[in-house]
Order: sequence, then structure tokens, then C-alpha cells
Amino acid sequence: MESSIITQVQKEDSQLPSKTGLVNQSSPKKPRSRNIFKALFCCLRAQDAPQPPPPAQDTLLPPEDNGTIDKLDLLQNLRYQFHQVPGTSLLPEVTPQDEGKICVVIDLDETLVHSSFKPISNADFIVPVEIEGTTHQVYVLKRPHVDQFLQRMGELFECVLFTASLAKYADPVTDLLDQCGVFGTRLFRESCVFHQGCYVKDLSRLGRQLNKTLILDNSPASYIFHPENAVPVVSWFDDLEDTELLSLLPVFEELSEADDVYAKLQQLRAP
Repeated sequence: MESSIITQVQKEDSQLPSKTGLVNQSSPKKPRSRNIFKALFCCLRAQDAPQPPPPAQDTLLPPEDNGTIDKLDLLQNLRYQFHQVPGTSLLPEVTPQDEGKICVVIDLDETLVHSSFKPISNADFIVPVEIEGTTHQVYVLKRPHVDQFLQRMGELFECVLFTASLAKYADPVTDLLDQCGVFGTRLFRESCVFHQGCYVKDLSRLGRQLNKTLILDNSPASYIFHPENAVPVVSWFDDLEDTELLSLLPVFEELSEADDVYAKLQQLRAP
């Protein structure tokens, strides 16, 4: 299930739908636009509350897919667009140090960190984010063992951060999280495909062979176009005893040697 990257608000009139939860609005004086916080972070599911018609601003969600486009047709059109036209890949050419490595797309919120507008006493980072001219403090918790996990992933794979959140939030958080420079490329909301109310991470747009590409994400909606490339991860909020990332390391160590991720994942999923 998808999960909110922010905590539930205290006041009813400031409740805003996020992944599946609500955000905490921190402005002390006047009500903020209902769309501002919703737009800052990760994708909404199609079954969430309907979105109002957006003005011509990139801070708000685009209108939902009207459902008239068949999913297979959409995939074919996307793959034609991004595989047939030179220069449309989301990723740059592979660097010499990543040559021959499998590419792993890694999500941010509820996968590596949890963020909230509500003050958290044990926050690892406090990141200021400007929204409509007002600066808000975002409190960020790091998932247990995330540093060890990222360091090892950087040794094994070409690692790409791919989040449906806006760069104004996700970029400074990643600056603080990724001290070792594991992520050679960072992709944000504008690199997603908006499909049936969700921001989907279309792996066919990356410019990498799909049988050499993996995605680690807590939200199945994020990889709905390529579920066969996914390594699911349990959503994380504040459990300090969580060991999910440590448990995944042996899996990724085995996947890093695969000639074809589809065959290896099928083997790992077999009972």
C-alpha cells in the first residue's frame, strides 16, 4: 500500500490527501491552499479524494487520466516516444565506474526516509522548504541502516534516486542523506508519467536495458508499468527497530550478478 510521507494534521480544515494519508500544515496564521502540501510530496492513488482543476502552475497536480486510453496503448506510445527519438532518455550515458552494472532506481519517501511538517524531536534532518513565499520546516527521519544500505548499493549498482516528490523538497533531503554520492542521477516528479491519478516511474524512459534495471519502491503504483522489475519494500515511518534494508542487502547482492534481472527475480520469488 502507498503511504503518506507526512503525518496526519491536527485540524480538520487542513487535512490534505497524500499517498494514503494526510499532511500536517505548519503555517501558524492563515489557512494555506489545500493543494500546496499535497503537491509537494509523493503521488496520489487514483482512489484518493478527487483533485480540483489545477491552475497553470507546476506546484499542483495535473488533471487525472480520463480513463479513455488503454494501458497497453499508453505503454506502447510511451516506449515508441522514448526509444525511437534520440536524446529523450532520462539518464545520461553510463559512467566508466558504472559500466556493466545493473541500474537500480531507488525511491525516497517511506523507502529511505520519512518526512513530516510536524516537529519530530529525534529528526535526523530539518530541511527548510519555501511554499508560496512562506518557509516551512520539514522534519526528516532516516530509516534504520540506510547509510550502510546505500554504501553497499553504490558498490554493486548504478544507483538512481527517483521520487515523485518535488525537487524543492527531495533535492536538499538527498544532499543530506547521500553523503557518499551514491546517486549519480536524481529524478523528480517531472520525470514521472501521470497515469490514472498516480505518478508512475516508467523505467522504459531511463535509457537502460530493462532486463538490466531494477526498482526499489514501497508503492506498487509507482512501478505499475514494470512490476516484473520491482523489488518491493515495506513502507517505513518511525520504527527504530526496522531491519528491512539490512534484509534486502543479500537479495541485491545476488541480483547484482544477474545476466537478466527477470530470470533472477523469478528464481528468487519461486517458493
